[in-house]
Amino acid sequence: MLGKLTRQNDPNLLVGYDTADDAGVYLIGPDRALVQTVDFFTPIVDDPYTYGQIAAVNALSDVYAMGGTPITALAIVCFPDGGDLEVLERILAGGLSKMVEAGCTVVGGHSVRDPEIKFGYSVTGSIDPQRILANSAARPGDALIFTKCLGTGVISTAIKRDLADPGWIAAATRSMTTLNRTAAEVITRKEFDVHACTDITGFGLAGHAREMAIGSKVALRIRAGNVPLLPGAEECVRKGYLPGGLANNRSFAECDLAFADEVSDAVRSLMFDPQTAGGLLVSVAAAHAEQLETALRDAAVEAAIIGEVIEQQPDQRKIQFL
Repeated sequence: MLGKLTRQNDPNLLVGYDTADDAGVYLIGPDRALVQTVDFFTPIVDDPYTYGQIAAVNALSDVYAMGGTPITALAIVCFPDGGDLEVLERILAGGLSKMVEAGCTVVGGHSVRDPEIKFGYSVTGSIDPQRILANSAARPGDALIFTKCLGTGVISTAIKRDLADPGWIAAATRSMTTLNRTAAEVITRKEFDVHACTDITGFGLAGHAREMAIGSKVALRIRAGNVPLLPGAEECVRKGYLPGGLANNRSFAECDLAFADEVSDAVRSLMFDPQTAGGLLVSVAAAHAEQLETALRDAAVEAAIIGEVIEQQPDQRKIQFL
């Protein structure tokens, strides 16, 4: 809906809502800009502390995806009237633990009474205005690197139904509580010619890749078999543990996608799986792709080259899954 509104005529607004990017960027000086984002959601795991951690990691991720450094955060809390305040304390403590890890200072927040718990943060970061990693600057010939694994949406659905294997829960939780800080530090090194970046969250890999393709006026070719998946993700799809967001994402983006016959139905579904605190999709000059992949892995970041950026042809779908 924001995309239908007229963009404000402010020359200091470097990245606004009109490009469907991960965060806004506002110039405050010749060599400094602010990165601003907000994100909150309902619980996706049972443990309050872990839920708080995931919410913080998810909110911080937008700043990292732009190439910025988080500075401050404001907590956003919706909590039921008469709810157990010890639960709220654990949620806040979990979130704070990740903010401390990120070096981001929580300066306050706001709460409202709500029958359904919701938690998250508004995060402000800092960035060099000459080194913004927008989602709209991918170039034909670039390689695509993806960090982390897909599958948190379907596994979270299995958790909500009390049908998740403990191994699935452990792997998904480990992924969702891991900051994208290290990945961002690696991809923003000046030795790597990175052109564009986005984090994979609610719209899934297909949806966020589509935004990158549209914004950059290119097409993407993704090798579905190279996309890392969480343990149990395919089994969750086969057993029907599908979040509502997956169907919404498929309905919205599928018209711009093409799948090779070899891509299984389960893997196709996972391309639309809404992620929480997901990984980064990076568009980097092909000559630097292998070195960047190695540097990420050396820094203990799971990373894989999953495809490439190509010229957009008039009769071609924006995303091709091979």
